[in-house]
Amino acid sequence: MNNRVLAILAALGATIIYGMNHTIAKVVMPHYIGAFGFIMLRVVGASILFWMVSLFTPKEKIDPKDYFQIFGAALLGMCINMLMFFKGLQLSTPINSGVIVTITPIIVLILSAFFLKEKLTNVKFFGIILGFSGALLLILYGNTSQVNNAPNVQLGNVMMLINSISFGAYLVIVKPLTKKYSTVTLMKWMFLLGVIMTFPITYPEFSSVSWNELPFEAIWRMGFVIVGTTFLTYLLNVYALKTLPATTIGAFAYLQPLITIAYAVFTGNDTLDIVKISACLLVFLGVYLVSKKIA
Repeated sequence: MNNRVLAILAALGATIIYGMNHTIAKVVMPHYIGAFGFIMLRVVGASILFWMVSLFTPKEKIDPKDYFQIFGAALLGMCINMLMFFKGLQLSTPINSGVIVTITPIIVLILSAFFLKEKLTNVKFFGIILGFSGALLLILYGNTSQVNNAPNVQLGNVMMLINSISFGAYLVIVKPLTKKYSTVTLMKWMFLLGVIMTFPITYPEFSSVSWNELPFEAIWRMGFVIVGTTFLTYLLNVYALKTLPATTIGAFAYLQPLITIAYAVFTGNDTLDIVKISACLLVFLGVYLVSKKIA
């Protein structure tokens, strides 16, 4: 199996986890833990895991000229991105969050053209349009089930839009760093910075959690977010960035609403209809065209 196929599988794996996360994380907020408290659990847990893994990997010294870039990537990817996503998810609905992330490839495409000088072919543009059309179809005509635990959908959607923009910028900033440093080296330092940056905002909600009274349902969902949504997804995405363009990684965001809906249907929280099936086909074709390597 060549490196490109492995990179695509890594990006796909991260996207599947992200898609499931919309529903899995939503269930425990804010009854068991607030959105910001969840972020502290996330960044601290992932930071510990990456530092533990680093004990078994070759040591790398960070070039001082890369400090600012690593700080910027951590600010966007481990601070703004996470805070906005989980707070937005708490206020809005899983399917809304799954759909709004499709703005990420547009942001990546624009930023990559300016800063990474990536070549934008007609096929890639067509793929972006198809994928965006599928997402738009879901937004305008998808008859999704109502979610009671959504106190401020409009504000939540705005926060998730900010999340998508910051994540797109993070992918572009971290891309050059993946050529110089290993995935573990980057993640251990960026998550440590993420812990420091988010601590003043996240600690009050984290400290108010009744940890001794948490049921198993809440515990496994929190564990999924730490190990799956945080540790594995960031590990897989940075690995994929070593081979694939940032625009291709960003385009996988189009799959998230499909996975979110599929998981919601599987768990009995949504229904499948012709509109969603049509949207799925458009999204899959769009991702294929954007990730297709042009000779």
